[in-house]
Amino acid sequence: MIIDCHGHYTTAPPALEGWRNQQIAALGDASLSPRRADLRISDDELRESVEPNQLRLMDERGIDMTVFSPRASFMAHHVGDFTTSSEWAALCNELCFRVSRLYPERFVPAAMLPQSPGVDPATCVPELVRCVEEYGAVALNLNPDPSGGHWTAPPLTDRSWYPLYEKMAEYDIPAMVHVSTSVNPAFHTTGAHYLNADTTAFMQLVQGDLFRDFPTLRLVIPHGGGAVPYHWGRFRGLAMALGKPPLEEHVLGNVFFDTCVYHQPGSDLLFDVVPTRNILFASEMIGAVRDVDPRTGHHFDDTCRYVEAADLPPEKLADIQEHNARSVYPRLDALLKRQGR
Repeated sequence: MIIDCHGHYTTAPPALEGWRNQQIAALGDASLSPRRADLRISDDELRESVEPNQLRLMDERGIDMTVFSPRASFMAHHVGDFTTSSEWAALCNELCFRVSRLYPERFVPAAMLPQSPGVDPATCVPELVRCVEEYGAVALNLNPDPSGGHWTAPPLTDRSWYPLYEKMAEYDIPAMVHVSTSVNPAFHTTGAHYLNADTTAFMQLVQGDLFRDFPTLRLVIPHGGGAVPYHWGRFRGLAMALGKPPLEEHVLGNVFFDTCVYHQPGSDLLFDVVPTRNILFASEMIGAVRDVDPRTGHHFDDTCRYVEAADLPPEKLADIQEHNARSVYPRLDALLKRQGR
C-alpha cells in the first residue's frame, strides 16, 4: 500500500467558506453568527469536490489511503475567540468525517482542534475526544502558534500542553505539528511560516525533555521537517551544547518527518540524513504548491515520483510508503486490518 499521511480538504464546497465568512462578519455581534445547522452540503456535493480532485490524483499516483484533515490555512485559530474556533472546528471535522464515510477505503479523518490564542489548550480535549470516539479520527493537527505568526504561545514542551498530550497518550494517537495562516506580514503563510514552524517545533523538542514525561507520544513534523534535515549537524551540535543525549535517543523515538518536499534533491537529502524509520510518505496534494514543474512536466506535489526515484532498497521503500505510517498511526493500522488490508 501507499499511505499518504498528510492530506487536507482544500477542495471543500464553496458553502463552507461562505459560512465562515458569515461567522467572521458577525464577530462583533454574536446574534448575527450563523448556526452549524445553517451549513447545508449534500453528499453529492462532497463527491463532486473530491472525485475530480484528490481521488483522481490518488488514483493516478497509486495512493491507496489518505489521512484527511481540514484545510490547514483555514484553521485560522487567531480569528475570534474559543467559541469561534469551536464552532468552526466542529464543522470542518464533520465534513472530513463525512468524506471518509463516503470513501472508507480511501480517506480516514484527522481532527482539527479548536485552539485560540491565550486559551488553555485543555479546552481542546472535548473536541479531540468527540472526533476519536464519534468520527474514528486517527490523528490530530496541533498548531504550535495559534496567534497566526506572532508566536505568543509557550513552546510545545510547556506543561500547559500536557492535558492534550495525556489524552493523546491515552488514545495512542499522534499529532501532526501544523500551523495555519500567518497574519504577520513578515511571514508568507506557506513559504515561510509553515517551514519556520516545522524548524521551530523541532528545536523546541530538542531543548526540552517532553518525551521523558510522555515516552509513547508521537509527533509528525510536516514538509520534510522544514530546515531540520538540511541542518542536521547544527541540531546535533546544539543538542550536545545543551547537554542532551544524541538526537537518536533524545527525540527520534517520538518525532517523525513526512515527504512533502517538492524536488528530487531535497527528497534525496531527507532520505540520506533522517533514519528511514522516521520518514512517512505524504504529499499534501492540492495544497501549497499546485502547479506543474516545467522542468519535469509533473506536479510539484507528486511526491510518489521523488520517493520512487530515490533508488531506495525495497524494504526501505515499503517502510516509507506504508509500514511506518501503520506504526505511527495505530488506529489507522487497526482500521486497515478490519478492512482486510
